[in-house]
Amino acid sequence: AGPYYVVGEFLRSNVIESEYCDGVPLFLEVQYVDVASCEPVPVAAVDIWNANATGVYSGISVSGNEAADGVNSTYLRGVQITDHDGVVQFETIFPGHYQGRATHTHLLTHTNATVMPNGTISVWNAPVAHIGQLFWPETLRSAVEATYPYNTNTQDVTSNEEDMWSVLQADASFDPFPQYVYLGDKVEDGIFAWIQIGVNASVDYSTDDYYGVAGYLGEDGGHALDSGIGGGGEGGEGGAGGPPPSGAQRGMMP
Repeated sequence: AGPYYVVGEFLRSNVIESEYCDGVPLFLEVQYVDVASCEPVPVAAVDIWNANATGVYSGISVSGNEAADGVNSTYLRGVQITDHDGVVQFETIFPGHYQGRATHTHLLTHTNATVMPNGTISVWNAPVAHIGQLFWPETLRSAVEATYPYNTNTQDVTSNEEDMWSVLQADASFDPFPQYVYLGDKVEDGIFAWIQIGVNASVDYSTDDYYGVAGYLGEDGGHALDSGIGGGGEGGEGGAGGPPPSGAQRGMMP
């Protein structure tokens, strides 16, 4: 679960834009496996999003997270389609922290998403197979946040132990912490991280209380929805927001 999911983001593996994306490069590889068959889950649409180094999300405009361009901003957001091995790859940055939450990266996965002839993706009627967050070890977070611009983030740090979700989700059979290696001698050189996620590809969580849609990206820019921001964070839990007005969804362009 998690706040600030926006439907209609760009179909791209590199979600780093020219503004508001300074930080430690993070190359993330995720494999999705069906828990019923132990087979990879191909052709699933995976959204990724996280706060930037100073703890601000794009695509939204709410108290405490005012993106510079509000709902029209798209930095550190994107969608990829899993390959035949159920794998997606993203180039992003290590997320910054914000008050009340441990450092985390959001993932949300639709199965049976429709790839349109123009290369866009329609997910409004596609089942939601996974809503989740990746967490990061405190040692890694500390190393990253000693660097610029993370060290300019003035929001209070919340540890993994203090977070409302990470401890509840971690147990002997489930580990929401990716494995990782440095790509150079120091953390500023970048991080390669990977994780395998088991999903039930036959279920649909689109009516679950934890599935909240904060907005959508239309042909005329970003739009906020009144449904709330989804589970977690100071905004609390919210339900699904429903589709935008007919013809309003913006395609996720390569």
